[in-house]
Formats: sequence, structure tokens, C-alpha cells
Amino acid sequence: MPIYAYKCESCGAAKDVLQKISDSALTDCPACGKPTFRKQVTAAGFQLKGSGWYATDFRGGAAGSAGTAAAAGSTSSSSEAAAPAGGHGCGSDCSCA
Repeated sequence: MPIYAYKCESCGAAKDVLQKISDSALTDCPACGKPTFRKQVTAAGFQLKGSGWYATDFRGGAAGSAGTAAAAGSTSSSSEAAAPAGGHGCGSDCSCA
């Protein structure tokens, strides 16, 4: 369930509310009781950065295939250079070896 941010236009009281998408919006302010409680537009709680799946896997056409191959090639060469003698790239203080 998403968390929605609300703010009262009358008294300025703010509150985050856990609601179902299908629930109707709240209108009455819990602080002053006036029907001026409004949903706020907020940013997402996460950001997708880097060359992850969203940047390489779902692009259409030849550019997507070339981008995926280029990203895979650059990733494998850098991980081989950084991998210790054990063959995995976890680092020296890893307990999985």
C-alpha cells in the first residue's frame, strides 16, 4: 500500500497516511476538523541510477542491443580486473569463499 502525504490548507497540519489506491482521499483535517485536507504531490521514495536493467534491457531497436552488449562488455572486464584470486568480486573480508 502506498503512503500519501496530506496537508491542511487551513491550519498547515501535515500527515503521511497509509492507504489503498482504491480508497477515497481524506478531506477532513485531523487537527482542526475543517474539510481542507489535501493530498500533496511528492517525489518517489527511490531513484533508479546507473546502468541497471531499466537502462539496458527494455530499449527497443538496435540501439538497445548494442547498449546491452556494450554494458555487458564493460562490466565483465572491470569485474575481472577487480576479482581476487578466489574468482569472486566480494572483497577480502567476504565470508562466502
